[in-house]
Amino acid sequence: MNVYLDYAATTPVRQEVWEEMKPLFSDTFGNPDSLHSFGRRAAYLVAEARAAIADVCGVSAGEVYFTSGGTEADNWAARCLGKGRALVFAAEHAAVLSSAQMRAGGYEIFSAKENGLCDLDDLSARLGEDTGLVCLMAVNNETGCIQPVEEAEKLCRSHSVLLFCDCVQAACSQNIAEILRFADAVSLSAHKIGGPKGTGALIVKKGIALTPLLAGGEQERGLRGGTLNAAGAVGFAKALSLARSEREEFCAHAGAMRDLFEGILREKLGDGVRFDGENRAPNICHATFARGGEALLNLLDLKGVAASGGAACSAHAALPSHVLLAMRRSEEEARRGVRFSFGRGTGEEEVRFAARAVCEALAL
Repeated sequence: MNVYLDYAATTPVRQEVWEEMKPLFSDTFGNPDSLHSFGRRAAYLVAEARAAIADVCGVSAGEVYFTSGGTEADNWAARCLGKGRALVFAAEHAAVLSSAQMRAGGYEIFSAKENGLCDLDDLSARLGEDTGLVCLMAVNNETGCIQPVEEAEKLCRSHSVLLFCDCVQAACSQNIAEILRFADAVSLSAHKIGGPKGTGALIVKKGIALTPLLAGGEQERGLRGGTLNAAGAVGFAKALSLARSEREEFCAHAGAMRDLFEGILREKLGDGVRFDGENRAPNICHATFARGGEALLNLLDLKGVAASGGAACSAHAALPSHVLLAMRRSEEEARRGVRFSFGRGTGEEEVRFAARAVCEALAL
């Protein structure tokens, strides 16, 4: 049996999504910025997709900017939103942490607590007149910890500071429209929710100044140069709409599978396993084992179980998890974490097989 428990890294494209996308690879292949009939037909479908995404997010279509994925959207926000210094959560995705280092106004890190949630007291203490942006992800991509966005927004408003939330890992389990009640901007990625790779969005509320990250054309209202991925936009819209309509069902199923998996490991391993973080999204389990890390991942792969050591974008770097380090773990502990993530297709038989494989691998 082969078991995929790495849905937080990527998901398969759903059949409903693929059916929506197919015409844009053949009959409706035109560049949506071309003025002839071929372009106009593609532009119409893109406009429908933009409106559908806006509807899910509770914003207007003019507040949705398509990107090549979550990383580009994170870079755009962290570098180009607001003026002055950015305050960045220590456990942010590397796309935000790295791009903030290139911000013209500079940046500063605010800390995480041992439970994986942001330290609001530290954030409050660091807010100042030179702060222009706070970056706080909605759901952590390694631990699944759901961050206190509403409380952070209150602190930001008291200092007239913008709040940006990376929602790449949140779209499958959280209400994005609710998050946008508090955040000024969010990033999204299609391939985390059954959509195509290479497509994402930055949503920025009306009235907030945004400068371009990519030059080269007048696409996206003159703010993002480059030929629009029309097929990707259409697929993204379908995937996001499905994620909204199925959110409660998804959360119940993924949560049940995760609880079963953790229950088996807790029973078999006792103190040999620690489940990391509090207030977690239901589809992510981050576990630190007495003997974990890359060696365990390799053994699991040989046994037919796909999991990860954290973010897929840093899987080839033999470094301790910066998220676990931010949670005050030692470097040695931060190398022993494994992320298991569950999807629509995860079944009980697969979960039991994977849990058994973990226990067998640890016994070697």
